[in-house]
Amino acid sequence: MEFADVVRSRRMVRSFTTTPVRPEVLQRVLLLASKVPAAGNTQGLDLVVLEGEQTRRYWDASLTPERRDAFPWPGLLNAPVLIIPVGNSRAYVERYGENDKKKTGLGNDEGDWSVPYWYVDTAFSAMIALLASVDEGLGALFFGQFEHEPAIKKALGIPADRRPVGTIALGYPNDDQRPSLSSQRPRRSIDEIVHRGGW
Repeated sequence: MEFADVVRSRRMVRSFTTTPVRPEVLQRVLLLASKVPAAGNTQGLDLVVLEGEQTRRYWDASLTPERRDAFPWPGLLNAPVLIIPVGNSRAYVERYGENDKKKTGLGNDEGDWSVPYWYVDTAFSAMIALLASVDEGLGALFFGQFEHEPAIKKALGIPADRRPVGTIALGYPNDDQRPSLSSQRPRRSIDEIVHRGGW
């Protein structure tokens, strides 16, 4: 598939079949998701991957059985793979404390960073995973953890000093896709978005 076609055909999929993703397909998605830019080549990215029955631990931590009956996207729980991109802020502070980066002044504390690049670089990984999924004929959905983050981190053993940027559900789309309300909002035109030569 041509890259432009991958980008144009990417959609957030909220209903999946239970068909497993073949290991070699998942490995290709993960490999691409690991090949992202990283400030200072810090490489402060980790990917937590849950397959098959392992996904139950995630859902048990984030969507209690009592809430599942009213959950508007029940087909999401069928996703055979969940990928959690996790950033490590400490790795960035330590990297920018090294000799070749000390002069930036970013090697003392997270608060010194006006833009927290551990989130930026981790989000790059999430986007590549979404695009790689389309290229492999899969569907994917990126969604936030919000108030469930502490419970998810505990259930999956993610270290306290690491931050997930969200979760990616991955698998084969089910035929019962229905658009979310958000997807029905009109898109801004390219002329509204692009500011050539300045704002």
